[in-house]
Formats: sequence, C-alpha cells, structure tokens
Amino acid sequence: MAQYELLLPKMGESVAEATVIRWEKNPGDNIEVDDTILEIATDKVDSEVPSPVKGKMIQQLFKENDVAQVGDVIAIIEIEGSTSETKEANEPETTKEIKEENIPFVPAPEENKGEVSAVDFQSSDRFYSPLVKSIAQEEGISVEELDQIQGSGSEGRVTKNDLLDYINHRNQTSASVQREAKKETPIVEAPVSQSAKIVAPEVKSEPVKAKVATAVSGGDEIIEMDRMRKLIADHMVNSKQTSPHVTSFVEADVTNLVNWRNKVKSSFEKREGEKITFTPIFIEAVAKALKDLPMVNISVNGTQIIKKKDINIGMAAALPSGNLIVPVIKNADQLNLLGITKSVNDLASRARLNKLQPDEIQGGTFTLTNVGTFGNVMGTPIINQPQVAILAVGAIKKKPAVIETEYGDVIAIRHMMYLSLSYDHRVVDGSLGGSFVRRVADYLEAWDVNREI
Repeated sequence: MAQYELLLPKMGESVAEATVIRWEKNPGDNIEVDDTILEIATDKVDSEVPSPVKGKMIQQLFKENDVAQVGDVIAIIEIEGSTSETKEANEPETTKEIKEENIPFVPAPEENKGEVSAVDFQSSDRFYSPLVKSIAQEEGISVEELDQIQGSGSEGRVTKNDLLDYINHRNQTSASVQREAKKETPIVEAPVSQSAKIVAPEVKSEPVKAKVATAVSGGDEIIEMDRMRKLIADHMVNSKQTSPHVTSFVEADVTNLVNWRNKVKSSFEKREGEKITFTPIFIEAVAKALKDLPMVNISVNGTQIIKKKDINIGMAAALPSGNLIVPVIKNADQLNLLGITKSVNDLASRARLNKLQPDEIQGGTFTLTNVGTFGNVMGTPIINQPQVAILAVGAIKKKPAVIETEYGDVIAIRHMMYLSLSYDHRVVDGSLGGSFVRRVADYLEAWDVNREI
C-alpha cells in the first residue's frame, strides 16, 4: 500500500494560508474520490477540501483551529499503488524544478538571534492570524502599531503581505531619517578630559484608546463573535475611518419594470429552470451607469486614483448565520441580462451553502446591496473598501404619484422605490455621486415592457 500526501490547495492569488475549521474524515475512515476531507477558513471565505484519491485516512497533520500554508501536507491517505509514484504525482511542479536545479545550501546569517519579548495580542479587539502575530513579534511590532495598519484582506484583515510592506516601508523611512541626520548634524570633537553625555531623542507615542467598559447584569447573555463577524466588524470600522461617507437619494418609478417581470417570470422559470429576480436587473443598470460615469469605478491608493478597467459588481448576500458575504459578478458589463441572472442565482445559491471559492468574493469594483429584501425602503450603506461607492436599493412600494401627460397632470398608483448611494467624498463629489444614482434610476425607469430575454 502507498501513502498519498494531501496538500492544502491554492485558493486564490492573494490567499497564502487557511485555518482548519473541522475535520470531516478521521483516521481509519474510508474515503472516496471527491469526499470532503475537511473544512477550512481563509480571510476570504470558508470552503471544503475534497479528496482527489480513494483510500483510507491514516493521519491528520493539523488540528482544528491550526493555520496551514498553501502547499503544506495536511493529511496522509493510504491508497493502492507504488509509494514512489504517489510522491512523484503529488509533488508540486515548483518543488521539482528546484530539485533539478540543485541549488547549493547557503546558511542564513546568525544576526539578531536575541530573545524577542512576547507581545500581548489580547489587548486588541482586532483579529490577526497566527502568521501575522508571529511576524509582528519577530519584528518587535507592538499591538498598538499593528492596529494602525490598514489591511487589504477581506473585511479589512491585515495579511502577511500588508505587514511585510509596512515593515519594508518603516525600515526605508528609518534609514532615510538616519541619512538626513548624518548630513545635517555637525560632528564636534570633544576634549579628551570631558565626559560626553548622550541624550536619546524624545519619542512621542500615539495615545492608546481606552476601552469603554460595558455594564453586564445577571440576566444578560454574553455571545462571543464568530470569526466572520470579527472580520466584518473590523472592515466596517476601517471603512468609516478611511472614507468620509456621503449618501445621495433618488426615488424611481419602476412600474414598467415590475409589470415586465410579472409578465415574463413564469415563462422564464419554465424555460431556464430558475427564477428571475430584480437583482440582475439592478446590476445591469449599475453596469451601464458605470460605463457612462467611469470615475465611480475607481479606488484610492494614497494620493493616487486608480481607474478600473473591469466592471466587477459585488452583491451583498445574507448567510444563514446572519453574517454577510459579497460574491462578485466579474465583467458584468459584458454579460446580457440572461448571463447576469444565471451568475446571480448561482453565486447566491452557493453562498447560502458555503460553497464559494475565494476568487469569487474578491476583485469587486462596486457593490450593490438590496435592503428591500428585508422590507426596508432605504438605507445608508457603508462602502466596501477599497471601492469608493455602494448602492442600496429599497423595497418597491405602490404609492400615489403625479404623472405628467400631454393632457395635463394626473395622479396614479405607481410602483416606487428609493435608491441610496454612499460614496467616498475624497474622490467622488456631490455632483458625480448624485449624477450616478440618477443615471441608474433613469435606466430602471426607461425599461422596455416589450423586451425579450
């Protein structure tokens, strides 16, 4: 019998590690091809790892809540076949190439091997992965300093690359300051008999924010946030601290749109085997408006404005746990309404089943959230960083409205809804933000009741 080494698979360009949530197979269990071996969580999404082989579980190399790196051996499975063949088949291409090149071993320098004082991460409310904590401790970065780093991971989480970039920038800044100090400070030779006194420069540290005490009575229930809720909380706070939020509102008459959907939804479901909701229609209107006003399809990097080439629209979806996730419709402007509908239904269905892949919830350039699903008429959504705008669509309500006709104004019952656009006032001013949400409303109001799908 041979042993197969199950590796932690690659789960996206920016995903380097994952936390083991739960083992579905234990030592001694028989395994079929595509059986789920374990569930893992990244800073992007939770997902399952299937088995590519048939056999028996021999060993689990990581415990639950342990963090594994992409490419690590996470389990040993006993299978039929040659041991050498199994190892060769399971070995990553990059490893094979390195072996063939026969690179000589170069020992690392033995500098800076002194003791590193432990950092108390319990004082922070922010979630950090074990890898980030380890690097921070090795580099002597305090929790207060770590809390100031803006994360690029899902929900604002600090990733390994964020921390390494920060350390590199800090080292470059420190070296630059030292060079300038050497240039500007004259060297004065003191008499031999005079003792020199060296005074360290005063360092002003940022004040540490005190935690607000919360009163708890005997009958209160204390519920610990789960991992995803902590990430969402950090992401929301980070967004408010990063972007000055402004929200503009427009009321749209979507009577033609509602009548059209009522007319086609039965035939569409019979033909395609799935329902057509309002969400794909909203996404199509947003994609058109982004093409008309591309300066809303941007992100900010310091003082640089990055104008996005692709139009990737995220749609906020509620999970059974009550948390939110934002799967992304990639290149939405290149899809017709049928294609958008298929993508929306597929992503929403797999989001509820926790089957999304990490790449499917990243790369968004704009976000749409449907607060009308919960019966809300409007909302003031928080921007999904690093985007600069997010649109909330409210519930569609029948209301009396004034209609202008060639014979005069009349009052009629119409289907009305509010659209709310929150935008980053650093780069999107009121004129652009107001024009964008009005443009989306115009596309919805001008819906063709005879349109084919």
